[in-house]
Amino acid sequence: MTEQEASHFALFGLPEQFAVSLPALEQTWKTVSARVHPDRYSTASAAEKRVAMQWSSRINEAYQVLKRPLARARYLCELAGADVGAENNTAMAPQFLMAQMEWHEELDALRDNPDAQRVRQFLHTLEQAEARLYEELETLIDVEKDIPAATAKVREGMFISKIHQDAKALLRQPK
Repeated sequence: MTEQEASHFALFGLPEQFAVSLPALEQTWKTVSARVHPDRYSTASAAEKRVAMQWSSRINEAYQVLKRPLARARYLCELAGADVGAENNTAMAPQFLMAQMEWHEELDALRDNPDAQRVRQFLHTLEQAEARLYEELETLIDVEKDIPAATAKVREGMFISKIHQDAKALLRQPK
């Protein structure tokens, strides 16, 4: 594997696992990014500038994936050969489907009757669900190495994230 083909984790010298120290990741990203920043190659040949730009882009993309827990989990599942397939695989555990329906009903009620305090409470509920999901993903990926179960949890996380984004948008709407 060439450096360009190295995993996002390898670019930062990190083990391929869900648990990541975000401050350490950010510091490493800054260090690595500074080494290949295109400004350092302003007097270089066109080919060297192009390579620096490619590296900079690759490092920034890797950082964006690794700093977000759900994106990191999805990436780890894909590295293990699993297709998250959230676009065409919507199979979910019945308990999660019930929670999802309740969240959609709450979101619809908040759209019909916006109340900033209720929206904040709903966002808190969703954030708690995301935190529990991330704990489960850490166990499934790092401890149990159960990629199929982790893949299903990533799909659940994508639904929670979408509902969360929709709820946050309610706070930004003019009154």
